[in-house]
Amino acid sequence: MLTSSKNRTDSPERATDLKAWENGAAERTRTSTGCPTATSTLRVYQFRHGRTPGRAGHIRGSVRIVKQKVFAICSEMTERANVEWAISPSPVPYEAAKAAMEARARAIREDNAPELIWLLEHPPLYTAGTSAKAFDLRAPDRFPVFEAGRGGEYTYHGPGQRVAYVLLDVAERGRDVRAFVADLERWIIEALRAFNVDAGVREGRVGVWVDRTKPGGQLREDKIAAIGIRLKRWVSFHGISLNVEPNLEHFTGITPCGIDDPRYGVTSLVDLGLPVGMPDADEALKQAFESVFEVATSPGQPLV
Repeated sequence: MLTSSKNRTDSPERATDLKAWENGAAERTRTSTGCPTATSTLRVYQFRHGRTPGRAGHIRGSVRIVKQKVFAICSEMTERANVEWAISPSPVPYEAAKAAMEARARAIREDNAPELIWLLEHPPLYTAGTSAKAFDLRAPDRFPVFEAGRGGEYTYHGPGQRVAYVLLDVAERGRDVRAFVADLERWIIEALRAFNVDAGVREGRVGVWVDRTKPGGQLREDKIAAIGIRLKRWVSFHGISLNVEPNLEHFTGITPCGIDDPRYGVTSLVDLGLPVGMPDADEALKQAFESVFEVATSPGQPLV
């Protein structure tokens, strides 16, 4: 559990570290956690409160106060608990998972709950993102259809597909949504590399793709993983899905991600001829996540 900032600066060790900060060591650059320097924070404070550098004397002990506060915040960030890693052993109903995700996202922002990667499978179903078009739902009566509230269009979830719900504090990671999505893509690509799968992203097509063009043949690329997230108060939820061994025929009930082009299809690890089980995929995802996001994980509990 995180301690208060008061307790952080009372110990001799903290006092020594703070003294080093005040001597300018921490002002030279942004810290490795992405925390702003004390000098830049003081400037923001002065701007927001109508203080110019020449009037900083109006802030009683302003430099020391701000440095103490920034030091405490950065210490708290660096000592934040590992990202929890949880795996549900059986398929989870979609509505229950969505409600649990939203509750955990609120708790991360409001109660400092641990960040979480939640791995699970769903029963066969379709979800509609905020850009979904009605005509892309080709078989509306085949499986249940849910409004997801995430970005993107229609997608399929079902047994044999690993869904990873990503509940992370994006504010602590620089508030850069594009960079965050790029990290999600890189996470999947690195995980697939463990199975010698050469996958990548494509301009104008969301997700992660595998080139299956035959020598001398026409272009053929298949999607092996999808990405769809939502941010609320800078906490992410929803996430990614990786096709390990789903029934690929189930994707025919929708136009996956709105891409209706015979050159582009859907594949899975098993469809590529790789005898990969879900535990193998989970381990590859875990190792790649820790590498890409530069964070350790610890065992957590599924939300449902």
